[in-house]
Amino acid sequence: MADASATASAPVTRARVGEWVFVVVIAVLFAASVTATIAGCASMSKMGAMPMPGGWTMSTAWRPMCGQTWARAAASLVGMWTVMMVAMMLPSFAPVWWRYRRAVSGTGEAGGAGLAGELRTGGSSALLGLGYFFVWTVCGCAGFALGAALTALEMRSPALARGAPLAAGLVVLSGGALQFSRWKARRLACCRNAPTCARSLAVDVRSPWRQGVSIGLHCSYCCAGFTAILLVSGVMDLRIMAAVTAAITAERVAPDSERVAHAIGVVVVGAGVWLSAQALGLAWVFA
Repeated sequence: MADASATASAPVTRARVGEWVFVVVIAVLFAASVTATIAGCASMSKMGAMPMPGGWTMSTAWRPMCGQTWARAAASLVGMWTVMMVAMMLPSFAPVWWRYRRAVSGTGEAGGAGLAGELRTGGSSALLGLGYFFVWTVCGCAGFALGAALTALEMRSPALARGAPLAAGLVVLSGGALQFSRWKARRLACCRNAPTCARSLAVDVRSPWRQGVSIGLHCSYCCAGFTAILLVSGVMDLRIMAAVTAAITAERVAPDSERVAHAIGVVVVGAGVWLSAQALGLAWVFA
């Protein structure tokens, strides 16, 4: 009887150990990404910024430094962006990751026991995370291409550069207004219900990656407004990063997510109005 009891409890013990390992890995990944993001932002700030017509400064992150190729500049910013996205998105993605792991492990819905089962669960979870953050890396590539093109145009056209502060204010205003849309509500609901919004929970070599990409796409759509705000307000500004991270996490994990999203929208719309008024020289109206 004792041997039978010990044998029966072994899979449960392995599952508990696997869960603790998963939690520790997530914590280490978050701490490392936050540390790297802070260090990267400090390094970027030392490069300075370029004064532009209209009374604003352009980050040199969008342009190659002296002796640097475009490929190296792109790799540097996209690499920093990916690390930054891990730090910013992990607080809201971790519950999804956890639910997925439980669904494909012996302690969740999909079954599987023994050391081989735990290794398979760990591998599937890793592939899910890689697929998810791959989407954000692609977003970083697209963001760099767009940012580099816009900065090149602004450097050649003083009139366009003078309109940049107003354009940034309008982008922030639009991002806040998006918080009240039905489209945002549907995307947010899907993100909160992930991984059930993914195609399936079948465990094979390819499905975790596909599910991670699917969840990442839904998440990137839901965060479109926040991403645009981050790009125009200071992609390497730690304060803006922290505010965006808090907003994304709050609307994902709060019990009444739609109300939280609307409250965030009110704040962001107010910030957009202020920035737009400031760009138009009307800040005195709010003084």
